[in-house]
Amino acid sequence: MTKPIPDKAEVALEFPDKVYIGTFERTSRFGAHFDERGVSLHLQGAGDAEMHKTVRMHLHYALFAEILHELAKTVSSVPSKNDILRDAAKALYLALDAEAADSKDDDNSKMAPEEEMLLHIME
Repeated sequence: MTKPIPDKAEVALEFPDKVYIGTFERTSRFGAHFDERGVSLHLQGAGDAEMHKTVRMHLHYALFAEILHELAKTVSSVPSKNDILRDAAKALYLALDAEAADSKDDDNSKMAPEEEMLLHIME
């Protein structure tokens, strides 16, 4: 599912003999989702068939996690957008935390009754 881009995205692909640059603004759309291997990002520009541009990226989880760590190191250089970034990061954290809790609950439901009793005693 795609949504309108709320701000702007710029993409540059550099090859030894060519450079492709694209800008995606509010008339463009984006999509982002997790899958079994990583994060998929999709930018789609508005326009007719000749001007239509699309960018798709897929980042495996380890690379995406490393990107998040690198962004954390430079967050002080982005003072004007801290609220929207913090809210989005918090939403991701809470969703990941809920998923981890659900996964833990699923693991406990597979326990034998005596294992569940032992787990309660240990808690």
